[in-house]
Formats: sequence, C-alpha cells, structure tokens
Amino acid sequence: MLPHCFSNLTSLRELDISSNHFQIPISFVPLANFPNLEVLLADENKLEMEPSFHTLVPKFQLKFISLSKCRTSQQLSLELPTFLYYQNDLRFVDLSQNNFSGTVPFWLLENNTKLEDLILKGNSFTGPLTLLSTPNSNVSSIDMSDNKIQGQLPTNICSTFPHLEQLFLSKNAFQGNIPPCLSAMKNLSMLDLSNNQLAGKVPQELVRKSSLFLLRLSNNNLNGNVVPVILNANGLQKLYLDGNNFSGEMTNFDVSTFQFPTSLTDIDLSNNRLHGKLPRWIGNMSLLERLDLSNNGVEGSIPVEFCNLNNFKFLDLSENNLSGSIPSCFNPPNLEHVHLHNNRLGGPLSLAFNKSTSLVTLDLRGNNFTGGIPKWIDTLSSLSVLLLKANHLQGRIPVQLCTLNSLSIIDLSQNRFSGPIPSCLGNLTLPMNKDKTMTPDLMSPTFSELDELKLLKTGILFEHMMHSYSYMKESVEFTTKSGSFSYGGDILEYMSGIDLSCNELTGQIPLELGNLREIHSLNLSRNKLVGVIPSSFSKLKQIESLDLSYNNLSGEIPNQLVE
Repeated sequence: MLPHCFSNLTSLRELDISSNHFQIPISFVPLANFPNLEVLLADENKLEMEPSFHTLVPKFQLKFISLSKCRTSQQLSLELPTFLYYQNDLRFVDLSQNNFSGTVPFWLLENNTKLEDLILKGNSFTGPLTLLSTPNSNVSSIDMSDNKIQGQLPTNICSTFPHLEQLFLSKNAFQGNIPPCLSAMKNLSMLDLSNNQLAGKVPQELVRKSSLFLLRLSNNNLNGNVVPVILNANGLQKLYLDGNNFSGEMTNFDVSTFQFPTSLTDIDLSNNRLHGKLPRWIGNMSLLERLDLSNNGVEGSIPVEFCNLNNFKFLDLSENNLSGSIPSCFNPPNLEHVHLHNNRLGGPLSLAFNKSTSLVTLDLRGNNFTGGIPKWIDTLSSLSVLLLKANHLQGRIPVQLCTLNSLSIIDLSQNRFSGPIPSCLGNLTLPMNKDKTMTPDLMSPTFSELDELKLLKTGILFEHMMHSYSYMKESVEFTTKSGSFSYGGDILEYMSGIDLSCNELTGQIPLELGNLREIHSLNLSRNKLVGVIPSSFSKLKQIESLDLSYNNLSGEIPNQLVE
C-alpha cells in the first residue's frame, strides 16, 4: 500500500512503482491531491483496485499512464478505473494484459484529443469496432491485438486516424476484406492484422506503399496469387502471409514487367497451397535474410540462383516435394538456421554449407541424402542443432563432430551408420545456447535528442514489439521417450540430446558417454551394441529419457539408474 505520507508530495510529477509485484491492494487515494502528477507507471504489480480508486476524481491531469499486467491470478477480469474518465490531456495509455472487458473504450480518444499511443492488447474487449466520426490527427500507434473484437474492419478507420503509423489488430475475430483505404494512409509503417478471419485478396496498392515497413496478414482466409503481392512490395521489408489460402504456381507468372523489390528482408509464405517450382527470381532479392515456404506443395530442385543470397540467415523449405541435390555453391556466410526436412532431396552432402560458419541449426531430416557426414563439418563452429534423421547416410560417425563445442542436439537416427560410437562424444559439453532460438530482428530505438517523455514512450513501444512480434519462430523436432516433440523458445535453449538409434553401430558403449552430465535424452536403441551398461551412466544427473533397447547388451543394470 502506498504510504499516506505520499499525500504531502504535492509537487510530484512522475511516479514509477512498476515491476514490484505488490501482492496487496494498492491505494491510489494519496495521489488524488497531486495537481502536478503527469506520469504514472504501475505495471506488473498484480493490483487489486479498491473501490475508492474506481470513484476517484483526481486533481491531476496525466500525460502518460501505464498499467499493464496488473491482474491478479484470482481475478477473472479488472474494471477500467473510472478516474480515467476525468483525464483529458493523455498522450500515452498502456492498459495491456489486464483482461479488461466490455466494449473498446474509445472515449479515451474522444476525451484526449492529444493522445498519440493507445495500447489495449491482451484484454477481453468485444466489438464490433465502432470508431468516432471525428478525426484524431495525433494518434500514431494503436494496439488492440489479442482481444475478442469481431465484425468487419471499419471503413472509416483511415479518415479517423489519418496520421496512424502503427496498427496492431491481430488475434481478434475480424471478418470481411482488408479496407482498401489503408493504402492511402501516408504514414502507415507497421500493419498487423494476423490471426483473424479476413478473406479476399491483398490490395496491391497496400504493398506498394513506400512508407510500409512491416505487413503481417498471417493466419487468415486470404487467397489469390501471391506473386504480384511480393513483386509490388517496393518499400516493404517484412512480409508475413503464412497460414492463408494463397494458391497457384509461383513460376507461372510473367515477371518481366516488374522491378524486383530490393528492400524485402523477410518473406513468410508457409502453410499455404502454393505449388510448382521454386522461382529463380527469388535469387534477385539481394537483401533477403529470411524465407519460409514450408508446408506447401513446391517441387523441383533448389535453384542455383539461391547461391546469390549472401544475406540469408533463415531458410525453411521443409514439408514440400523438393528433389535433386542442394547446390554446392549454397554457402551464405551469415546463414544461421536451415530447415529442409521431409522433402525428397538427395545425393551426398557435398560442399553446400561448408562456408556457412554462422550456422546454428541444420535440419535435413526425412530426405534421401547418401554418403557420409563430410569431414568439413568441424568448420561449422557455431553449430548447435544437427538433425540428419531418416536419410540413407552411412559410414562411421566422424570424430570431427566432437570438436563442435556448441553442439547440444544431435539426431543421426534411422540411417546406416556403422562402426563404434566415437568415445570423444563424451567430451561434448552440450551447452545452453540462446542462438538456437530466434529473436525478432527489429531496429532498436535511438534515444538521442529525445525528451524524457518521448524516451519513456519509445522504450515501452519497442519492448511491446520485441515481446509480442517474434514473427518467424525457430523450433526443432526431437524424439524423446518414444515420442517426437517440437521444441522452441526457452525450452529449446535448454534442451540437449543425442539420438543414434536405428543404425548399425557396433562395439561397446563408451564409458566416456557418462561425462554428458547435462544431457536430457540419450537414445542408442536398435543397433548392434554389446557389453555392459557403463557404470559411468550414474553421472547422468539430468537424464530424462534413456533408451538402450534392442541391442546385445549383457550384465546387470547399474543400481544408480534404477534408484
């Protein structure tokens, strides 16, 4: 509870009690007589607003208020504090993640004509979204994502907020088409309408906007040919159209009349109904860093033109019908994550990736690759996840794997590897690695020449973007406890495991594997291993899944493993 002596601080302008996690009801009554209070920050305190706060008629006129994440675990919802009705000079309002209910409080905009930023995400506001008829030219950012607003997007949204720069309405239940007027909003730089029920086609004028930096329309019911959308994206940098009904062949389109967009860095077209071959013109997008075409019906080979994409960081072509070999020239120096699993790619793992020294994840599961693991594998010094399951690889497991100090997940199962298990695998430290996950690549704010209030606003808005809009998320699949699970986020950071099952490995289990103290899963089943279970396995303190079945092991199970 705020001490009553606070009532003596009549000159107080700014009060920040955020992130204290107060568990008792906080009384804001002492603030009622603060005529100079302009900034109130009380985020993450699990507040239980007392009745006197709801009926408070304050002397202050706030410019900046942030009350995000203030719902207690016992509260199903919070009521909007009625003292907000008496505010008419607000510039920034953040009431996110409180489970406020009712209709969207547009009276905040009506009462505060200077309001610039309104953040209401993560509540239970319902709709339809009925906007004011009076334009508000000061509003630059609106975030109402993750609510229960339904109906169509209002056609007067553009005239009501003519200078809007950022509009986030994801995770609601909006229906109908994307309003064409959004194309005329000169300052619009970020638009997120993902995870709704929008239908129809993407307005071509929208992607032509030179001001638009990010467009996210994922997980709707949009359709049509996606190629013109990409080729018209003149100034766009990040385009996310995954989880829709886009169809057709990407190569069955005359691109000669288009000037290839040079600004695109991210394209996500995964989980659509695209088919045909991979278009060679993608190789002309020199700044492209992330491409996701997974879960479509794309076929044919990977074009050699992809070798021109030197800025590639993330490539996911998994769950398609690709065939042929990976071009040996494909060695993007900044490449970090590659997912090509469940295709029909084949041939030896020749020279592709051998210069991609930043590679963290290499996922080639479920293909037809032959030959052995190349000895140059030890040049991939950043490699943390190696998934080669279910191919036709053979030969011995190379000792070069043991020199990769970042390795934490290895899956070589369902191949034809033979010979003994390299004892040096026991030297792997299986470190936790944040590089296994991907963080949103957003430009951090520049704080120079900002006054204190703008500095605070910029920091909060950037934090919202970093936490809420991690667009292309990294995950890997690994089998533990006889089940295949997908690991992502924090869990992927900490996950470690080795799967050598279903091969033709011989000899004894190396004692040195007992040094893998941080390993969570070890599977050596269905090989031709002999001898006893090493007593050193008693040191596997973090092990959650250990499978040694279907070998020719003898002797007793060490007591330490059954305690």
